Amino acid sequence: MKKAQEILFYIILIILVIIIRAYIITPVRVDGSSMSPTLNNNQILLLKKFDKKVKRFEIVVIEHDYSRIIKRVIGLPGEHIKYVDNTLYINNQIVLENFSKTTSDFDLSSLGYDVIPEGYYFVMGDNRNISLDSRTIGLIKEDEILGTTSFSIYPFNRFGFIE
Repeated sequence: MKKAQEILFYIILIILVIIIRAYIITPVRVDGSSMSPTLNNNQILLLKKFDKKVKRFEIVVIEHDYSRIIKRVIGLPGEHIKYVDNTLYINNQIVLENFSKTTSDFDLSSLGYDVIPEGYYFVMGDNRNISLDSRTIGLIKEDEILGTTSFSIYPFNRFGFIE
């Protein structure tokens, strides 16, 4: 009887881990340096799958064209985004950001939009000079966002919350 209870405990534990990884939280690895210096290549983060309410400047994990990318949300639905002289303008108002020092000039109209449509987001990497982001791949659909991330678990010297 004791052996059966022990086996049942481990089965329940395995099922619980599977449910947590599938629906709540799972590790995700940074691939590349497009989010440097905020995130480094091979850094491991915790992806909050339950967190689908995306706010400006949050870091999101995106499933785009069969690959996972990690970017920062810059523009929300209903907004017009442009960069002029390394300055972010949202609906023609300056918005301060501390994530990148250099960004080439950009206007959302170059993608064929006046404003970001409902259900879409404009994302960019923090390392703007090499980032493959919405300036190139276009707007990101809401259902492509797997969740948000704000906690690093590896390497251990970067363990903790990230901005």
